[in-house]
Amino acid sequence: WHLEEAAQVVRAIPALPVALNHTGFAWDRSEAGLALWRRGMKALADCEQVYCKLSCLCLPEDHWDYEDNRRIVLEAIEIFGIDRCMFASNFPVDSLRVTFDRMFGDFRTLCAGLSDSEQARLFHDNAARFYRL
Repeated sequence: WHLEEAAQVVRAIPALPVALNHTGFAWDRSEAGLALWRRGMKALADCEQVYCKLSCLCLPEDHWDYEDNRRIVLEAIEIFGIDRCMFASNFPVDSLRVTFDRMFGDFRTLCAGLSDSEQARLFHDNAARFYRL
């Protein structure tokens, strides 16, 4: 809801690394809701120190939907670029809507068209770089 405002704060502190949690909470999947989400995501992506954690795709009071979540993840990757996105889980909270095995399997499936190097970045390398592991 306040991603554009968050980008204003982030721009004021350019040396601060920021991990945007939960894919920016794209919970309102209406056209108007997604338009607001896209504007905010683009504003944050303009801040080079912001990485996007691809997680918490479960909608309140709804079931896990692979196709719906796939489009959100792929759009987030398009907005931030493959080098500033990282898969994450929101377990145990997400277990109310999906099993870990199903979620992780769906993440792997939606990345099947990416190169091995791109997949390694999303599932490991980007997080290791961001968190300095």
